[in-house]
Amino acid sequence: MQEPTFLILAALAAQPRHGYGIVQAVAELSSDEVRLKPGTLYGALERLAEQGLIEVDREEAVEGRLRRYYRLTAAGTAALSSEIARLDRRAAVAREELRHRPGFALRGGLA
Repeated sequence: MQEPTFLILAALAAQPRHGYGIVQAVAELSSDEVRLKPGTLYGALERLAEQGLIEVDREEAVEGRLRRYYRLTAAGTAALSSEIARLDRRAAVAREELRHRPGFALRGGLA
């Protein structure tokens, strides 16, 4: 799973969000390392909807414009959970490898 996809799914994990809310949540989740452009976001949302990972939660008119909120589906929740487990396994392997490096101590309280 590509990082932007992972972050979009993570942004929708707790609650439905509209496009700009997703952009803000992704920026926050990534400590501003990932900034989604509208074209990238809406292409990804369309693809994720086609894959059955997200769906439209509701639509509302705001200042004459339609605002669409998206939510995770059960399949999206399972995919996100699976990716989190995969990343946890990769991180554990990397931590173990670093422990074998002479003179190296993990930073940031990683154990």
